[in-house]
Amino acid sequence: MTTGVVLMTYGAPRDHRNGTDLAGYLARVRGGREPSAELVTEMRARYARIGGSPLVAITTAQAAALEVALGDRHRVAAGMRFSDPSIADAVHDIVARGADTLVGICLSPQWSPILMGGYLRALAEAAVDAGVPFRMAGAWHAEPAFADALAERIAQALHEIGDPNVPLLLTAHSLPKRVFDTEQAYIGQLRETADHVAAAAGLDPERWQWAYQSAGHTAEEWLRPDLKELFPALAAAGHRDVLVVPIQFLADHLEVLYDLDVAARDEAVAAGLRFHRIQMPNTQPAFIGALAAVVQRTEALAPVA
Repeated sequence: MTTGVVLMTYGAPRDHRNGTDLAGYLARVRGGREPSAELVTEMRARYARIGGSPLVAITTAQAAALEVALGDRHRVAAGMRFSDPSIADAVHDIVARGADTLVGICLSPQWSPILMGGYLRALAEAAVDAGVPFRMAGAWHAEPAFADALAERIAQALHEIGDPNVPLLLTAHSLPKRVFDTEQAYIGQLRETADHVAAAAGLDPERWQWAYQSAGHTAEEWLRPDLKELFPALAAAGHRDVLVVPIQFLADHLEVLYDLDVAARDEAVAAGLRFHRIQMPNTQPAFIGALAAVVQRTEALAPVA
């Protein structure tokens, strides 16, 4: 049999400079709710600041690298939930190239049936349309090779910084507190990921802290601490550098290139710190190897007819 692998993530606007295209993308992300003119303007400015999101291109490159790593009996494609190429497009591609069974991997190592259920439904619908069985990877945050890949990125960053005592902030995307109240298992997976990564990197407990990033601009309460809230205390303790380690994001995109490299960096500098961030996994060979391990483990599961 030939296995088709679909790497799934949320996507990005095709042209952030086109207000109609950007508004359409934001509406899809927001479950069909039309964005305000103010939100479209703000998001256009953010995308312009980073030169547009590279997420689709990077995910496509990850798919190509994974196909090489897995070998002749696999076909791999990237599918986006809210933009092109869609998950259905990816399934059509790999089935046309000979795949007769599917494996879906959501490019978030942690899994929530509520937050990620849309990926499963899209894959299931596309599999039915194509007439092939599928398997879904689910949570893979505890995959040792994944923790090792991030540990490799941490070692690279620490070597470049050259400060043996630089503190680290391990971060994940913040969520409204109401989501935490219903998705505590998912939040637990985030914290478990941080623990796995810290252990793989050999970090002493006092060397790193947990924080959230990218909280939404809404009146409701979001999970804390926000990483920016931790900067002043680090500076007051005598530190001059801080290293940020996203443990949920797997590629460069808006929440990394803007929320961290622009907004969080400005806050760090204001607090008297030099801001550093690990390189994202992207097509890092160790990370592609981790994805290959996830595929192989998932292939052993019983397929959904």
